[in-house]
Amino acid sequence: MTENLRRASRALISVSDKFGVVEFARALAEVGIELISTGGTRKILSDAGLKVLDVSDLTGFPEMMDGRVKTLHPAVHGGLLAIRGNSEHVKAMRAHGIRPIDILIANLYPFETTVARGADFAQCIENIDIGGPAMIRAAAKNHQDVAVLVDANDYAALIEELKRHDGCTTLALRRRLAAKAYARTAAYDAAIANWFASAIKELAPDYRAFGGRLIEALRYGENPHQSAAFYRTPELRFGVATARQVQGKQLSYNNINDTDAAYECVAEFDPARTAACAIIKHANPCGVAEADSLVEAYRKAFACDKTSAFGGIVALNRTLDGEAARAITEIFTEVIIAPNATDEAIALVAAKKNLRLLLADGLPDARVGGLTAKTVSGGLLVQTRDNAVVDDMDLRPVTRRAPTNAELRDLRFAFRVAKHVKSNTIVYAKDSATVGIGAGQMSRVDAARIAARKAQDAAREAGLKEPATKGSVVASDAFFPFADGLLVAIEAGATAVIQPGGSMRDDEVIAAADAHGIAMVFTGTRHFRH
Repeated sequence: MTENLRRASRALISVSDKFGVVEFARALAEVGIELISTGGTRKILSDAGLKVLDVSDLTGFPEMMDGRVKTLHPAVHGGLLAIRGNSEHVKAMRAHGIRPIDILIANLYPFETTVARGADFAQCIENIDIGGPAMIRAAAKNHQDVAVLVDANDYAALIEELKRHDGCTTLALRRRLAAKAYARTAAYDAAIANWFASAIKELAPDYRAFGGRLIEALRYGENPHQSAAFYRTPELRFGVATARQVQGKQLSYNNINDTDAAYECVAEFDPARTAACAIIKHANPCGVAEADSLVEAYRKAFACDKTSAFGGIVALNRTLDGEAARAITEIFTEVIIAPNATDEAIALVAAKKNLRLLLADGLPDARVGGLTAKTVSGGLLVQTRDNAVVDDMDLRPVTRRAPTNAELRDLRFAFRVAKHVKSNTIVYAKDSATVGIGAGQMSRVDAARIAARKAQDAAREAGLKEPATKGSVVASDAFFPFADGLLVAIEAGATAVIQPGGSMRDDEVIAAADAHGIAMVFTGTRHFRH
């Protein structure tokens, strides 16, 4: 074990995030470690009464070029990179007056937050750190001798180790810190690369990387034999990754995936126009509705498929109020996510100790793009987010009968929902609520049949004489390749259809609609979701 211990005598501190740095530096000084620092960090430490050597005194050069050049010098990098047990390295250090640096504390210029606040191109460029990553990578490479910290959360662990081992660090800690350091610079460079590609409108750069910051390690993945963790990316988008969990047990991998699907779906509905609720099960909507109030929207969404709603995710587009909270908690629900919640609602949900309540502080903008990615064997599939919104589409009537205003309202509603259902997708809607959803089928005919069957089951459970698909409208996420899927919807009672169009047999499908007096509109936009 002793050969893995390395005594620390000097530490270089260069941080943009100053949180906790004074207390940390004081603790280092108390165990006899000499402090070196740069610019603003040195001033803060000096003002706190600590003895600190300015890096300019170490290098013999002043900071220059607005601070762009201060640590890029052999006195710094030689002190970090020199292998202590290598006689040639030691000889070179003596010859050039280079003293070892045993601990590096460095975090990076706030590039990600600069981009997130909408800074212009020049400001973003100026917040790209050069010296910081260079020092971090040098120290991490030489972790056999040097400890590198990039996160204030590790301050306490280092101090504890120095005290326990009489001013020494262990190889185990140095390796853990080095791994974290490389991960941090990788995520930092990924953020820069993706921003730069977007800024110059490079849609398919030769190299693509993604990085994130750990939110939490999860108990397991989709299944218990899979490990998993949840990371936050630099993208500023309200949702499950930014939400504050008010109460409830830890979210699972599947909870997070389903909650994201639910919140993205409900964000299609402008809260200034209407209240909306989406109930999700296994990443698919089992009920979506809009109404004047959240409680009414929830009850309409719940009526679509009460069986599937049990143990589901409920997403709301407005502040959760007491009345809605009371209704939602009448059955077992896994997660509620909303922009905010009243004190009354929080108290009502608190009675269900395992129910997770997430408050996201806002809704994701359905019109904003950004990148999404999924893995395939040996590769990544990267695309821009589906930010097509039906309100922006030119809906083109293609049948002899145009839809009525009421049908047109429901057609838009149904197409909003279809965007968030796994393909192949059929959505029946009536009075701004889903009444039957067919998801993820290999044929559109089967999707139409399943959606109609679920509507029949819901009607039977509610004691109704006929399913709500009678007099409904129907949305298809992609074109009808044949008339057969449309004929199933007509048989179920649909009176109007919305679909992208574009099939070689569009004329055949339109003729079938005309033969039954059905109105049909084309959107020209497809919403495949796999």
